[in-house]
Amino acid sequence: MINSNIDRRNLLKSGSALAVALATGPLWAQPGAAQARISSNPFTLGVASGSPQADGVVLWTRLLPTGLFSSLGKDVATVRWEVAHDDQFKQIVQQGQSLAAPELAHSVHVEVAGLQADRWYFYRFHAGDFTSPAGRTRTAPAADAVVAKLRLAYASCQRWEHGYYSAYRHLVQDQPDLVMFLGDYIYEYPGAANAVRNVTGGWVQTLDDYRARYALHKSDADLQAAHAACPWVLSWDDHEVHNDYTGSTEGFTSNAEPARSEPFERRRAAAYQAWYEHMPVRANVLTRALAGFNAGTGAGAEMRIYQQLRWGQLANLLLLDPRQYKDPIVCTKDGRLGSSTFDPASCAPWADPARSLLGTAQETWLASQLGQNAPGWHVLGQGSVLGPRDFKPGPEKTLWNDGWDGYPAARRRLTDMLAKRQAAHSGANPQHAAIVLGGDVHENWVGHVKTDYADAKSANVGVEFCGTGITSRSNNAPRNVVDGWLAENPHFTFADNRAKGYGLCDFTPAQLTTTLRVVDDVTRKDAAISTLAAFAVKAGRAVVERV
Repeated sequence: MINSNIDRRNLLKSGSALAVALATGPLWAQPGAAQARISSNPFTLGVASGSPQADGVVLWTRLLPTGLFSSLGKDVATVRWEVAHDDQFKQIVQQGQSLAAPELAHSVHVEVAGLQADRWYFYRFHAGDFTSPAGRTRTAPAADAVVAKLRLAYASCQRWEHGYYSAYRHLVQDQPDLVMFLGDYIYEYPGAANAVRNVTGGWVQTLDDYRARYALHKSDADLQAAHAACPWVLSWDDHEVHNDYTGSTEGFTSNAEPARSEPFERRRAAAYQAWYEHMPVRANVLTRALAGFNAGTGAGAEMRIYQQLRWGQLANLLLLDPRQYKDPIVCTKDGRLGSSTFDPASCAPWADPARSLLGTAQETWLASQLGQNAPGWHVLGQGSVLGPRDFKPGPEKTLWNDGWDGYPAARRRLTDMLAKRQAAHSGANPQHAAIVLGGDVHENWVGHVKTDYADAKSANVGVEFCGTGITSRSNNAPRNVVDGWLAENPHFTFADNRAKGYGLCDFTPAQLTTTLRVVDDVTRKDAAISTLAAFAVKAGRAVVERV
């Protein structure tokens, strides 16, 4: 079946909308544009797929040829793609062509439709005389399908300098159906102490800088293999743009960072564009095409990444955006931008009920999704730890102000949504528990989502698993200190601040089993994998148990 993507009218129409939203000029080649000569392998960043639906999936690649003099420049390139039932591509299902344009860094996003539900496929690209590695992807089950299982891997926080991506090699061997990435795909600054491997380039501030940093990360063979193994769904956190940024407010700027002349909104727009260029996401992540973009500052641009994905009757996956609509951080020490620990008793703005982490529109959308009585497990993928983490023993508190601890009213609105959902399905037909997945803190935390965190006896309305990083370092607090944190925060049942890796969630109609997979030494390319701990959540009960 031929499905050509080279339709000038549609390309120009789509390109115009993207251009307005990101203020980057026309994104698609005009008729008669010069075709690039491709004289060396252009598939150096691998392939990826994502955003699976019951009838289709997004296929991604970016052309970045090898060699000093092999840039594609301002020319466009025609890329052919194929989807097949077999890895030898003897049973072609669909094929077509797309343009790789310089305005989008010669990236390709093919939205394939018309596939069979709940089925694995193989795909690849051709450009010039070169063929990409084959990727493996799959469609989601139909919304009304009875599904026996789902294996979902969740990961986050992969700072290049802090180690190798060997965890991804083991993730591939664990054969997930889907990877949920929860933020900090890149880091925008250089200069890690005792770096395991160095980044190319320095501070990331411009569109070209962000593109180069993504290209560096995507050059890693283990990360490429993980993308090629199955579809991914992705959110972001702060380092895709700037450390601790919130909404249109920049984060903490180190004295080592070069001064910038352009507004922060312009930097954010460049970062968002580069993220789009390097991720297997749909074009409709852009919800607003802004006429009159305010002199190119990027003010008001929105990239809509929060989304819902049904996995048959088994699971309802809700991926949230924890940064784009977030109100500014308050209570930071010395009044500077960015985050820090703080005492909530001495910070009145902390309790302001109007402050939001998700933003009003996303909160409304989430309440609607949770209120639709969809069957199965409800899985919320978002950027951080949900439950409070008080780091000071006794009645006084020391919290961290960047995550949900800095937005208590917003957290209460979220837990109220989960409580309302649970109450609607109590009695003879209890719902599966809500499962909250997080990242950001570079540590594993497991616990219960409470209606009232101040009352340890209050009802559970969900279970949370906050994952460690793939490589990113965390604090070096000794085990007895971590145990003290757990005693101070009894809604958590497990914490580990040392091991790096990912989580595996095995969903069935009867039970969720979550396994924390960790490498033995993130500084080694050949690091081995082991299970740090495993937990079970039975259907109909919002209780997590160690297994």
